[in-house]
Amino acid sequence: MTLDMRVTRQLPATPEEVFDAYTDAEKQKVWFSILDEEPGIVEIEVDLRVGGRQTAVWGPDKDTLFRETQTFLEIDRPHRLVTESVGSGPDGQEMSTRIEVTFEPQGDGTLMTVVQSGFPVPEVRDFFAGEVWQGAFARIEAYLKRARADA
Repeated sequence: MTLDMRVTRQLPATPEEVFDAYTDAEKQKVWFSILDEEPGIVEIEVDLRVGGRQTAVWGPDKDTLFRETQTFLEIDRPHRLVTESVGSGPDGQEMSTRIEVTFEPQGDGTLMTVVQSGFPVPEVRDFFAGEVWQGAFARIEAYLKRARADA
């Protein structure tokens, strides 16, 4: 049995703007720490092509780093993105999941939907649904609002 989760968020930008904020390394470096009073370590490299990889390393200090490598399986800019993700925490434990993200125009913005599957236990799935993705959505939304205000 595979454990899946689905989360959505209405974001204040076009699908192209949301897709690019989610996949562009330089934009990710900004939004990853946009809500932090004391930004930590954020390193991101993106090779946005089918078979390419995104590698991200982040955390409050060099002794508390999280790592994730996503391999791009499908790219349909600005509508859909599918990746295979392998992540690890500071304790060294690894987890592999599949992530499908869609970007649908809705009203004056974009409905971003994330379906992630392959969680090992319900508690990890629930943590990702309630904490990880909600935090990512809040950061992306703050980035998009700032980009619109600066435009």
